[in-house]
Amino acid sequence: MSRILVTGSSDGLGRAAAKALLDDGHSVVVHARTSERLAAVQDLLDRGAEAVVGDLARPDEVRRLVQQANALGRFDAVVHNAGVIGGPSLLPVNVVAPFVLTAEMEQPDRLIYLSSSMHHSGRADLAGVDWSGGQESRSYSDSKLFVTALAAAVARLWPDVSAYAVDPGWVPTRMGGPGASDDLRLGHVTQAWLATSGNPEAPPSGQYWHHQKTQTPHQAARDERFQAALLTSLADHTGSTIHGGPK
Repeated sequence: MSRILVTGSSDGLGRAAAKALLDDGHSVVVHARTSERLAAVQDLLDRGAEAVVGDLARPDEVRRLVQQANALGRFDAVVHNAGVIGGPSLLPVNVVAPFVLTAEMEQPDRLIYLSSSMHHSGRADLAGVDWSGGQESRSYSDSKLFVTALAAAVARLWPDVSAYAVDPGWVPTRMGGPGASDDLRLGHVTQAWLATSGNPEAPPSGQYWHHQKTQTPHQAARDERFQAALLTSLADHTGSTIHGGPK
């Protein structure tokens, strides 16, 4: 049995992943933006899931979320599922929050970051990026390229941790919209599978996945110079750092 935190798990793919993991007998911690949002996962809480609360768009609440998570003890896996499609919280939620959680939480065995096929059209350009969200300086595609590069950087710098980026497909969640063409039933499967795959059958770290198959990511995601620039930029903004080797 693994202990797994799933961010953004009050609805959509995060909720589906949390439920599937709970169904399989794992110890699950769900995350909601507010205490009121926990009502959406009351059925999971009634079955033994624990909960943490925090708005990932707010730096102070991300720090409090780190404290809540660390107080619960070390996790076997963290699924960085939470995301938004646009608006001022795009970079804070999609990139900054997973960076800070990765840097500040006790190091798990496995880290899974939600990417998107749209990251292929992202721009590997950090000039003038506004991580605070004060201005909309980057697109959704850019944010998913950044988080895909973050996953690859973590896999490279932390050899004792398995880190993956996952494209769940364009599925008809609240964020994906009703016109999404991929199978909703498959949207959470790869994340749950990667979160619980243990040695010796664990898939190789640093890969980009779609429906349990590896794919080739944007070339910038594997560019160590771009990874280093991304981590430096995020560290300068947040005061958190991701160094090589065990914490």
